[in-house]
Amino acid sequence: MIDLGVNVDHVATIRQARMTYEPDPVTAAGIADLGGADIITIHLREDRRHIQDRDLELLSGTIFTKLNLEMATSQEIVEIALKAKPNQITLVPEKREEITTEGGLSVTSHKRLLTDLVKKFKDNNIYVSLFIDPDKEQIIASSEVGAQSIELHTGSYANAETKEQSARLLDVLKEGVRIAQDVGLGVNAGHGLTYKNTGPIVEQLDIEEIHIGHSIISRAVFVGIECAVREMKELIYKHYMIKQNL
Repeated sequence: MIDLGVNVDHVATIRQARMTYEPDPVTAAGIADLGGADIITIHLREDRRHIQDRDLELLSGTIFTKLNLEMATSQEIVEIALKAKPNQITLVPEKREEITTEGGLSVTSHKRLLTDLVKKFKDNNIYVSLFIDPDKEQIIASSEVGAQSIELHTGSYANAETKEQSARLLDVLKEGVRIAQDVGLGVNAGHGLTYKNTGPIVEQLDIEEIHIGHSIISRAVFVGIECAVREMKELIYKHYMIKQNL
């Protein structure tokens, strides 16, 4: 079965729009847990546009599910992560002007830095994943720097405008999974996934985790977080059973 990681950043985005105390992403994480979330994902950005340090601190000490911290490679964030000790960190690229993460990390361009960082986190018993595009060179480089998993960037697939494009990009992701498994990496997937396009990912990719934020929180506006998470869990289960021919 594939684990569902629920990203609660967008709850914090609403809070920060008014610079107030509500809605609280920590509360949202607890409710997502009740809905069946296997993982809670947050991204502590350098500009603190949504998740704040207190959110990470509270989540580290209160949630019972796995905590996955998305983060850039800046020294400040690295030190915070080492102190908070989330179960897993996912290193991502980060640009101040972007609305959301626009692409995967260039592992090939930062091999020395990433080798040192990965070792530091692993020495502190923190599992390390890298958010990358489904590119052979980036996947192999991820293994070479010592990462334990990769999260394949599904944005191009999610933004496909035709069925033909979608099928072609799904094949690219499938090949990425195959290459990653050949070099001993665990494989996760995420970015831009919704209730409409997640099914083929579940059916055709042999992955361990799927990370979804915006679509679940958008659905939660109308039905509540617990229900929105449960609906996504049911969708994943349905397509996983189809994959297993059950």
